[in-house]
Amino acid sequence: MTLFTILFTAVLVNNFVLSQFLGICPFLGVSKKVETAAGMGGAVLFVMTLASFITSVLYNCLLKPQDLTYLNTIVFILVIAALVQFVEMVLKKKMPGLYQSLGVYLPLITTNCAVLGVALLSVQNDYGILASTVNGVGAALGFFLAIVLMAGIREKLENSNIPSAFQGTPIVLITAGLMAIAFCGFGGVSF
Repeated sequence: MTLFTILFTAVLVNNFVLSQFLGICPFLGVSKKVETAAGMGGAVLFVMTLASFITSVLYNCLLKPQDLTYLNTIVFILVIAALVQFVEMVLKKKMPGLYQSLGVYLPLITTNCAVLGVALLSVQNDYGILASTVNGVGAALGFFLAIVLMAGIREKLENSNIPSAFQGTPIVLITAGLMAIAFCGFGGVSF
């Protein structure tokens, strides 16, 4: 599989949010405003890319050669938690407005199953370090795309005449479902 195929597949075909339904909590919780969604997407992009690279290096250079692969989940979670703490400290210091708007969802990146899922999927697919990093970038870009699109739609829905039974969470879930159906169309693209 080429690096472009891995990237394209991670962004559109196997989008973690819309195809595999991982990372739904921040996707639904932070997608009320485009600016906040873009900030969360940027944070996830940073964490997921670095986590993919670091976990791949640790797995391929330490855990696999030493026959310690049974420790991969624990090691991956520790790496992700450390990266999220770093992002949280930087945002609190450099971008306090974004830090406040992300609120509880920023520490939730640590437990975001999409971030751990990318690392574990790279191990499962036996990706090397470069392929694993490209997969992480693609998955993060897919998350970024999905959350920003959802935020843009939700901003438009605020000014729409929606029946009272569908206002709030129901219309958000319907929108997410329709977005997931739309992304299924990318499954037919072949190279």
